[in-house]
Amino acid sequence: MPTGGPNDFPHIFADIEYVFLDRDGVINLKSPEGKYIGHWDHFHFLPGVEEAIAALNRSGRTVIVVTNQRGVALGYYTKADVDAIHEALQKHLAQHAARIDAFYFCPHDKNECNCRKPKTGLFEEAFQDFPGASATNSIVIGDSLSDIQAARNLGAPSIFIQGDPDTQKPGEEQARSLAGAVSASLVEAVKLLLR
Repeated sequence: MPTGGPNDFPHIFADIEYVFLDRDGVINLKSPEGKYIGHWDHFHFLPGVEEAIAALNRSGRTVIVVTNQRGVALGYYTKADVDAIHEALQKHLAQHAARIDAFYFCPHDKNECNCRKPKTGLFEEAFQDFPGASATNSIVIGDSLSDIQAARNLGAPSIFIQGDPDTQKPGEEQARSLAGAVSASLVEAVKLLLR
């Protein structure tokens, strides 16, 4: 449902070719604040996500995950653990005729890099790997203020996913006001995008 935010969605949706998804809270259940998902047995898909990603694939759009993984910097798990989760995620999606086209993650702590959202380094890296991608033909879908701020910093439209209130980070109201649209889930966001 559009919120009257900065982006003119009816005119821009047709031009979206690259869909940037946050991971925890958008694709899978988010852990409570201060907890981290470092292993596949802690990874639980949100309802309908596989079909939503498959629908994006069928539409010809490129689907890219961009995720902050501060747990690496804090020593809770390793970069290899993150890669293993993404490999298992990809295998699971393949069973549903779905795929993620690329994964980018920030392993750093706060204020250590230019890639931790809301900074735009992960997106800029993706733009290098996908030369056809730009802020004008991309959209960011995330469930936290940092996702929506990253989209704003990039100059790209965004959809804010209303997460579980129990695991919602501070800044929800600001994220809602900055986002071009608000959806209850990735499933609903994809319906809005493909409408």
